[in-house]
Formats: sequence, C-alpha cells, structure tokens
Amino acid sequence: MNTSELPLPLLNGVKPSYLNLPHDARFLGRPLLAFLCERFAFVGEADWRRRLNSGFVVNRRGEPLSEHTPFTPGETIYYYRETSGEEAPIPFAEHILHIDDHLIVVDKPHFLPVTPSGRFLRETLLTRLRLRDDLQHLKVADISPLHRLDKDTAGVILLSHNPASRGAYQNLFQSRLIRKCYEALAPTRTDLAYPITVKSRLVRGEAFYLTREIAGEANAQTQIELLENRGDTSLYRLQPLTGKKHQLRVHMMSLGMPLLNDALYPTVQAAGSEDYSKPLKLLARSIAFHDPVSGQWREFISQQHL
Repeated sequence: MNTSELPLPLLNGVKPSYLNLPHDARFLGRPLLAFLCERFAFVGEADWRRRLNSGFVVNRRGEPLSEHTPFTPGETIYYYRETSGEEAPIPFAEHILHIDDHLIVVDKPHFLPVTPSGRFLRETLLTRLRLRDDLQHLKVADISPLHRLDKDTAGVILLSHNPASRGAYQNLFQSRLIRKCYEALAPTRTDLAYPITVKSRLVRGEAFYLTREIAGEANAQTQIELLENRGDTSLYRLQPLTGKKHQLRVHMMSLGMPLLNDALYPTVQAAGSEDYSKPLKLLARSIAFHDPVSGQWREFISQQHL
C-alpha cells in the first residue's frame, strides 16, 4: 500500500503498524478484542480496551474500531505502536552525508536503532529523519531504509525517499552489487595470514535476536584484513560478501577475536543496560555502488572513526 493510501497518518514521525487478521475459526463470532488479547498477551486486556476505544485503531477503510467490533478474518487493522514507559533520549546525533532525488545517506551513531522495534519507537533513525526540519521538503512518510544496520553499529546507511526508484536500489543489495566495508576493533591475532576469508553456515540462535554457526554448506562469507596493530587490540577491515544478521560479529568471534564492547557476543548483556561510554567497536565505514539511475560510480564514507 502506498503511503498516501494509509488510513492513518504519521504520528510524531511514526507510521501506523498493521495486522492482517488470520482465518482462525476459534474467533468467529467473537470480538476483535479477544483475538488481540491472545495475539499480544503482553499488552493486557485493559490496554487493548483503551486503545480500541480511542479511535486510533481502524480498518483499511479508515473506520474506527472498538472493543465490540467483531473479529473479521482477512481484514487488515491499523494502529499506533506504544512503548512501555517514557523513552529515554539516545544522546548521539545522526549526520546526513547526502540527499538527492532518490536517496538519503546518513552517518548513524552507535546505539540508535534504524526502525521502530521493541522498546524503541521515537528514538530511532527513521523517526528522527521524518521529524527533521531540513527534510520537510520531502514526502517524509516515504523515507525507508534500503538495508539493515544494527543499532549498536555506527556508520553509513542508505535510505530511499522515492517509491518510484526504490526497487532499483533494493535490487543492488539483493544482487550483491553493493560494496560495503566496515572497520572494527578486536583482540590482536598476528598468527593469521591476512587477508583471510571466513565462510560458515549461519542460522538464527535459540534466542531470536542471536545468530549462531552450525555445520553445513556455507551461506555467509567475510573477508578480514589487519589494518593496524595497536598492541593487545588491532584495527581490522571487514568486508561482508553476504548479508546475514550479525555476520561480522559472529565471524570475528569464531576466530577468537570478539569485537570490543559487544553486548551480545560471546555473552549477552541485559537489554537496557547500555553503557554509552562503551560503544560496540564496529563502524560501517563506506558503501560504494554503480547508481542504477545515473549510472555513476558512487561512494559514501563515514566521518566517524574508531
């Protein structure tokens, strides 16, 4: 659905979420409230009653729903996500490196998520961009990231603001026509013959937010170079040749070189325990590609350093 067709507008820079109601015979003849309470049990019935009666939960025609609305299989409902409690500001700013008729290129700080998820709603790169005064000449509801960048990782990220050309840029990533280079700080190993290439099979870990290696045909590949020996730790250049979740972090850990200040690998730290003085030492240093619209070779480089 195009942004102009959404039945709810942006609210403080946040698009409405949507949910397609399943064909589940258990809820036929019952109110929508019953389904939502089961599907999102962590929200609680009192909160769902409040939200359904607020006028800010609607169907695809923009008609407000209520706690008495019947469950209708195949219907799509739209609503605004809420977070529990007040979001604390993330005390680091993004910097725009480039804007044209198709792209916004941003130098993202550490700790800032790209899109709303979990406990982050307004303190995300996407929401911040949609609220920036210097971008209000654009149709900000159409701003959308073209690839992933972990909240703990800083550096260059590309976003589209033109739906007409978005597919052409997305195809660059799907076809692996983007050259991405990262820099990382990790324990020193001088016994390896650099550059080295790590290949392994990565799958989702037991916890949904983790990635792990298993035996089998490799589906992830990373090239690693030693840039600067700094004693116990060194600066490395990492070039992912595939795009699996947490690929760089897992491949470095597999070599006995976990990235400095990594809150997930090898040991998971509690969510919300971020220490802003100890960012993950991983930087998306540059992105380069042949532009599918202009045909020109383009390279964008982060202004940050580890």
